[in-house]
Amino acid sequence: MPDQRSDTALLIIDVINDLEFPGGERVLPWAERMVERLAPFAQRMRKAGVPVIYVNDNFDHWRSNFSDVYKYCTRPGARGRKVARALKPDPDDYFILKPKHSAFFATSLVPLLQHLGTKKLILSGIATNLCVFFSAHDAHMYEYKLTVLSDCCCAESDTDHDLALRQLQQFLRVRVCRGDEIKQVKTGNRRPARKSPPSSK
Repeated sequence: MPDQRSDTALLIIDVINDLEFPGGERVLPWAERMVERLAPFAQRMRKAGVPVIYVNDNFDHWRSNFSDVYKYCTRPGARGRKVARALKPDPDDYFILKPKHSAFFATSLVPLLQHLGTKKLILSGIATNLCVFFSAHDAHMYEYKLTVLSDCCCAESDTDHDLALRQLQQFLRVRVCRGDEIKQVKTGNRRPARKSPPSSK
């Protein structure tokens, strides 16, 4: 399927996650609530032609691809299995594995966004005060116009969640809103298929 050029892209950060880390048990109930809003929001973006980009931790599995990470996080008994399965990427979604907190650090995200013609980012995922927060700071450095979805992110507590959102608003001038407040997004046409070089015969 040809790539969809779009002024806006949705970043879904670290939702393919086993939540098997200290504090993961506190994230789980918030993540389950997040799924109820993020899953339909992502589907609405897909239908509108907005690229959906999963940027996910590699859990130090350096030989893994995204499919391997998904299988690892949805293994029987994993705390985050239900959340990860509910937010499984569609076949036409993009996915990038990251080694650290930020979606931008040591990843191919910027070249992908340039390829798609993206200038505005909608951020969602886990955790509001960590990977979403770090990603927003780096996106600000790259001068993307940012929106963070308050009801499509989560953290260990509402205190952590709310504090991170307030800081993003105060210091980065990030727009913070609910998914249902996103009314329209601007997309372009699909990139034309590459033509084969002329035959030398």
